[in-house]
Amino acid sequence: MKLAHGKSAFRDVGGKVVSRADAMFLMVASGVLAVVSTVLTIIGIAGYFTGPVTLELPVAGSGQTASGLELGSTGHYTSLEAVIPAVPTGQAALLAWGGALSQMGILAVLALLFVLAFRLRSAVLFTAGSAWIVGVCGAVLALAGTAGQILDGWARTRLADLIGANGRSDPDFYIFAAEFNIAPLALGLVLVLVAGAFHYGRRLQKDTEGLV
Repeated sequence: MKLAHGKSAFRDVGGKVVSRADAMFLMVASGVLAVVSTVLTIIGIAGYFTGPVTLELPVAGSGQTASGLELGSTGHYTSLEAVIPAVPTGQAALLAWGGALSQMGILAVLALLFVLAFRLRSAVLFTAGSAWIVGVCGAVLALAGTAGQILDGWARTRLADLIGANGRSDPDFYIFAAEFNIAPLALGLVLVLVAGAFHYGRRLQKDTEGLV
């Protein structure tokens, strides 16, 4: 990013919050990240159906004891890295949907970054459209990010059972042992609340301007 006269480019010049160059950099960077992350997601999804694939699988904590530890130490493991030559179709589909939904959450964040950079470039940020965009991106992030984790975790848990990582042979017995990251859900809800604050603030501003 450019610096002018030893000062940060994030300054107030002619009513603008950021310079045109900075805004363009953020817009281009968000676009490039969107393309790169989408391509990597597509490659990963294709790998689930073609194999072999290396996956970190969750395992049940009870009975998974680590052996050979020194100094009288004891321990257990809750995940393992497994190389699966061919992922069953059902689990591959769940992993694919999980990856696609998680990518939707990432694209929502990058789209929001792109739009905000565009708005900041023109010094027009708090518009009705901006509030809707923030709210929609927040909802997509919360819903897609959460659903993607659930599908991905379910598929990995089932795969751990199928390869015998949990020491069970009953194909009808299921256990969900995946970890859950609440960050997409929390951030998405925060963005929805911010969108509501933007909308309420604009309504108050209109009411105030009508009294002047």
